[in-house]
Amino acid sequence: MAEGDEMQTFTSIMDALVRISTSMKNMEKELLCPVCQEMYKQPLVLPCTHNVCQACAREVLGQQGYVGYGGDPSSEPTSPASTPSTRSPRLSRRTLPKPDRLDRLLKSGFGTYPGRKRGALHPQVIVFPCPACQGDVELGERGLAGLFRNLTLERVVERYRQSVSVGGAILCQLCKPPPLEATKGCAECRATFCNECFKLFHPWGTQKAQHEPTLPSLSFRPKGLMCPDHKEEVTHYCKTCQRLVCQLCRVRRTHSGHKITPVLSAYQALKDKLTKSLTYILGNQDTVQTQICELEETVRHTEVSGLQAREEVSQLVRGLGAVLEEKRASLLQAIEECQQERLARLSAQIQEHRSLLDGSGLVGYAQEVLKETDQPCFVQAAKQLHNRIARATEVLQTFRPAASSSFRHCQLDVAREMKLLTELNFLRVPEAPVIDTQRTFAYDQIFLCWRLPPHSPPAWHYTIEFRRTDVPPQPGPTRWQRREEVRGTSALLENPDTGSVYVLRVRGCNKAGYGEYSEDVHLHTPPAPVLHFFLDGRWGAGRERLAISKDQRAVRSVPGLPLLLAAERLLTGCHLSVDVVLGDVAVTQGRSYWACAVDPASYLVKVGVGLESKLQESFQGAPDVISPRYDPDSGHDSGAEDATVEAPPPFAFLTIGMGKILLGAAAASASAGLTGRDGPAAGCTVPLPPRLGICLDYERGRVSFLDAVSFRGLMECPLDCSGPVCPAFCFIGGGAVQLQEPVGTKPERKVTIGGFAKLD
Repeated sequence: MAEGDEMQTFTSIMDALVRISTSMKNMEKELLCPVCQEMYKQPLVLPCTHNVCQACAREVLGQQGYVGYGGDPSSEPTSPASTPSTRSPRLSRRTLPKPDRLDRLLKSGFGTYPGRKRGALHPQVIVFPCPACQGDVELGERGLAGLFRNLTLERVVERYRQSVSVGGAILCQLCKPPPLEATKGCAECRATFCNECFKLFHPWGTQKAQHEPTLPSLSFRPKGLMCPDHKEEVTHYCKTCQRLVCQLCRVRRTHSGHKITPVLSAYQALKDKLTKSLTYILGNQDTVQTQICELEETVRHTEVSGLQAREEVSQLVRGLGAVLEEKRASLLQAIEECQQERLARLSAQIQEHRSLLDGSGLVGYAQEVLKETDQPCFVQAAKQLHNRIARATEVLQTFRPAASSSFRHCQLDVAREMKLLTELNFLRVPEAPVIDTQRTFAYDQIFLCWRLPPHSPPAWHYTIEFRRTDVPPQPGPTRWQRREEVRGTSALLENPDTGSVYVLRVRGCNKAGYGEYSEDVHLHTPPAPVLHFFLDGRWGAGRERLAISKDQRAVRSVPGLPLLLAAERLLTGCHLSVDVVLGDVAVTQGRSYWACAVDPASYLVKVGVGLESKLQESFQGAPDVISPRYDPDSGHDSGAEDATVEAPPPFAFLTIGMGKILLGAAAASASAGLTGRDGPAAGCTVPLPPRLGICLDYERGRVSFLDAVSFRGLMECPLDCSGPVCPAFCFIGGGAVQLQEPVGTKPERKVTIGGFAKLD
């Protein structure tokens, strides 16, 4: 039993070591320079956030033809190990002068001062080809000298080297070959030394003797991250430039107006984000493993599907080859038969002509017949011979080969077939459809219309997906309602919820599969059930001036000649009358909504609702809307001022004129009636939308006027709902109104009244 426990413990330890080794090997990929494929040495952070060794970056710039932009000379080791003449203390003990001051002058522009422009009129911009993202990044005028060193990455590399003992012992950089093992390091000299070399290069009584020895290392880093422009410690982070800056950088004009925060805030924010993301990843290892298994399964299916696709293509191409071979054989057989037929005819013609030669065939026989002296016998024999000689003479005079030697009729025109074979390619799925927002709208139903891009492959059918956006989100993926195999390029979605926002999208499908989805389109449904009604021509004022369409969904008011004659006879006494038309349905409960379009050229149109009884009372006589004594809203003479109880008005109308909507004060709008007075002079106007919506809440006694396209509220006012309420439309001076067609009717149907067309 103890041996079993020991074996289990040993197995667990070995598994842990294998996991650690695998983790370290996987992390090693993150520590390799994309240029030299070795571990980073003094890595620089490119503007694209990728890293590259400083030496590799300098070499890449040299290959690109940039000379003198290799970065900070002091960033390279300035120890005696960097000079060939001082590779060994036995060769020379010459000390190098400090280049710090010279380096500062060179990096600061050499000869520049505040107020003077540095460089040429068009300074050269260094472009560095990033080997990681394969993109060109701009380094500015200073090249590598303007980049930060990635000290964090250097520390990670050093810890990794120490953990896996990469490279073995660190050797002295100053010894004569073979070098001894290094025992000390110097951050100032940036080199590693053995005991003897350290004493030789740090003699007693010199400034170098004050250098503090450190442990040997292959990379010597500065104590803190310094600004490459000013050699000052960075203290802030510019969120606009996404770059660390020092105190001097803050006051420069290059960062004026930028959002700059202390580096501590940026450190804490980035650390929190990284910790949160890493915690999420570590907490979902099962999900990661499941996705890896799914990807591996996808790889296997991809390999199998690729083999099947290759076999199918090979089989189809072989089939094409077989058809072509069969066609070739039949065409060659037809040419062979035509050739044999022509050769036979030409051979017969040759034999016939050979019989006409002297002393042979028909000519010889005719010569012998001419020697006959017996006249009856000659006549008997020469009669048939003369016919043959006559035919031979005719053939000789009208000579023409019995068959043509040309085979032009056997030529093939394969231009179309060659073009088809050249364009032979794999089937493509349909491209993302484009939804026609001009014809797509929501009313009693949702009508969705779309089209494919011009060069898209055809689609056999479409799939429509839709969902509501105003419902609380459910856990898990977003659920779409789907309608499959829709034929044509339009569809109806029946019974949508009122007062909701729907998101719809479409994608096509053919033999190659499903294509991409179209862009999402958002549609607002009406806030209440749609009220279907027609215009009733039997009720209303000024019916002789109203022209109602045959389907009773459009009306136009024509002032006519009497109005013009009245204006000519008495200019100051011309009284305009109101033309009114009602809907054939009265509302007695619930909420209702309908929409209409008003001709922008209408002079004055009022759209709204009113009590049926009050409206019928107004039909008894055409009122004078100019008379200052008439106000149908008050129910009595407008000169009386003894009314003390404020009651809801029996009418609620929205006034439209010359492409504008007049919006008065709330009280004035609520008391507006059939007259032309619609509120105080302080009222404002808004542009007339393509369609107007009217929403009636009978129980609450409220009427809302909306923009039927965006469902933006225009006006809301009270209404007396003590009896049946009817839709009403009033015209003063001419105008036209078109009720919106229900979606269920044919969109192509249009009726025109006096040049005013109905909506789709």
